[in-house]
Amino acid sequence: MPSSKPLKGYCVVEVGNSVAGPYAGLILAELGADVIKVEAPEGGDFARSWGPPFWDGAAPYFVALNRNKRAITADLSSAAEREALTTLILREADAVIFNVRPGMAAERGLGAESLLGRKPSLIYCDIGAFGRGGPLSHKAGYDPLMQAYGGLMSITGEDETRPPIRVPVAMIDMGSGLWAAIGILSSLLEREKTGRGGLVETSLLETALAYTSCQIASVTIEPKPMKPQGSGVPGIVPYQAFHANDGWIVIGGGNDGLFSKMAEALGRPQLAADARFATNASRVENRDELIVLLQTEIGKCTVGELRALLDAAGVPNAPVQRIDQVIHDEHTKALGIIQPGPEGALPTVGLPLRFDGVRPEYERAAPRLGQDGTVTQHIKGGDK
Repeated sequence: MPSSKPLKGYCVVEVGNSVAGPYAGLILAELGADVIKVEAPEGGDFARSWGPPFWDGAAPYFVALNRNKRAITADLSSAAEREALTTLILREADAVIFNVRPGMAAERGLGAESLLGRKPSLIYCDIGAFGRGGPLSHKAGYDPLMQAYGGLMSITGEDETRPPIRVPVAMIDMGSGLWAAIGILSSLLEREKTGRGGLVETSLLETALAYTSCQIASVTIEPKPMKPQGSGVPGIVPYQAFHANDGWIVIGGGNDGLFSKMAEALGRPQLAADARFATNASRVENRDELIVLLQTEIGKCTVGELRALLDAAGVPNAPVQRIDQVIHDEHTKALGIIQPGPEGALPTVGLPLRFDGVRPEYERAAPRLGQDGTVTQHIKGGDK
């Protein structure tokens, strides 16, 4: 049976803060790599202080995204500690992740050209904000800025007259971390063939643009401003949240067959034969009229009643659950993705991956600042 820790034996040095770099490191650590997290001695990763609430002195973002790692400190303003970090990378690392302000790594002698010149087998991953090559490449950035600049914030929310709405999870940051991990894994495979590493680059803005690929294609075909979409999407109807008489439910009538089944389940089979609604294209054209008709029927039922009707008809649906409900949901529990971890650890979400039915284990809680010493102590000890 394949191991649930396929990266065991690889070493990754993670230098960065917040979400994107740490999430890339988390993915690799969960897959078995020895991830050494490098933090400033004063304060450490910015995410440590993003609370309350706090668990063992650290905020939720830090606790969730830094489990299964070791942690050392390095003062990058110190020439001696920069040299020690360079030694660590050259001596031990298969890959290094830098998620710092543009130009900082190169200014400190830790840029890709310098390190790859000294260790050609190294995989150097640079996670930027705006990406390299444009007039904004020198700027720093955060997730909400990229949701704004990349267009995502313009299509969230319900009405153009209301303030823009940010997707509340750090999806651009986490997506960038995911792309970084994919790039590193791909480079590890390539290195098996060539013996050489190289530079892997991704950025928050490129991730934001990747997430809006379908919307960009739509506006390229039909050049006009795209409006906020609420819980729906522009090209599929019905495919959104509806209000039952005791809560919200999302219904996915994603094709003509499912819409026909939905209409039947709601006691309005004639809707599927109506020329205004018979095809998805016609339903998109007559969206507003159809949604009013459907909402009238849906509002007569409870969420539980609707789920039973739609499940029996084979129509995809889901209640809109709060986070606290998701945590205690029976199906969530059955998946085992919220893992208890070692004694005293906060239960957190593991990788959404299983290998022959086995999810990578939660072996170590997120480390305290400097838990594994300083970079100088690490290289002197020679302990991997």
